[in-house]
Amino acid sequence: MNQPTSVRPKICVLADLEQALPRLADWSAIHALADVEFINHPPAGESLLARVKDADVLVLLRDRVPLNAAMIGALPQLRYVVFTGTRNTTLDVAALQARGIPVSHTEWGPSKDSTCEMTWALILGALRQMEQETARLRAGQWRPVEPLPLGGVLHGQTLGLIGLGEIGSRVARVGQAFGMQVLTWSPNMTPERAAAHGAQAVSLETLLSQSKIVSLHLVPSPATRGLLNAERLATMRDDAILVNSSRSALINHQALCAALRRGRPAFAALDVFDVEPLPADDPLRTLPNALLTPHLGFVTEPVFARFAQGVVEGLHAWLRGDEPPRMLS
Repeated sequence: MNQPTSVRPKICVLADLEQALPRLADWSAIHALADVEFINHPPAGESLLARVKDADVLVLLRDRVPLNAAMIGALPQLRYVVFTGTRNTTLDVAALQARGIPVSHTEWGPSKDSTCEMTWALILGALRQMEQETARLRAGQWRPVEPLPLGGVLHGQTLGLIGLGEIGSRVARVGQAFGMQVLTWSPNMTPERAAAHGAQAVSLETLLSQSKIVSLHLVPSPATRGLLNAERLATMRDDAILVNSSRSALINHQALCAALRRGRPAFAALDVFDVEPLPADDPLRTLPNALLTPHLGFVTEPVFARFAQGVVEGLHAWLRGDEPPRMLS
């Protein structure tokens, strides 16, 4: 393991958009031993490299800032990387390990519960037209001037879950509490596994055509990237609500925009996007039948408190010359 030198190391904390890490942990021991720069809204490409080229340590918030082999190769002083959570899909761990640079991570905290709750906030917000109703009140109105479709009810409806892992199974339990029938599909789903969570395993085609609510809970893979394309979106009910608090790569972005304009599905409630932050000119921003939130699934006080404490714990160990906890092997 690379040991720190007697020169004060430079630590760069990247993409703490919420500015939560310094607030939720005691950094005094870190500041006593190193120079810390919080780059909350990091630039990209060469501009980012210019900011971090002399960094000894990088702290990464989830996978918000990609760290590929080329970037790693351009950081001659880099000696340690710590990221929040337990998975980082944009970090080239092999390139770091080839240079003998240790990599560790934090604990997740209650992120699964947080994302499940965010999923249901999206579902209920879309179903009961919360954004539109709030906007009407702020405009000084009470009811719409013209007759419009009213909000729906979940009881007796069908919830289709694409993925039934830790988050999907939590979402299933809430759906059952609402009195919903739960259908599920994933590439490796079995009837037995679905039944263990009170759900029925069906084909993807059946799930899409029968579900009032379709919610995504898969990690993208070669088999699931772009899973919901134009053809599959067209098979959804014309009153369906499509919810994605998982990964944007599961849905073809252009196909979704076109499908929403056609009204099938009727509505989308999205917390994840191909480009984040969502560009100001993205067509999703203009669609009245889309409820959009800025990737808030894991962004809660308890989760970020665990992130902050884990980062400080790792940094302090490394600065003392010890092995940080939760090292990647």
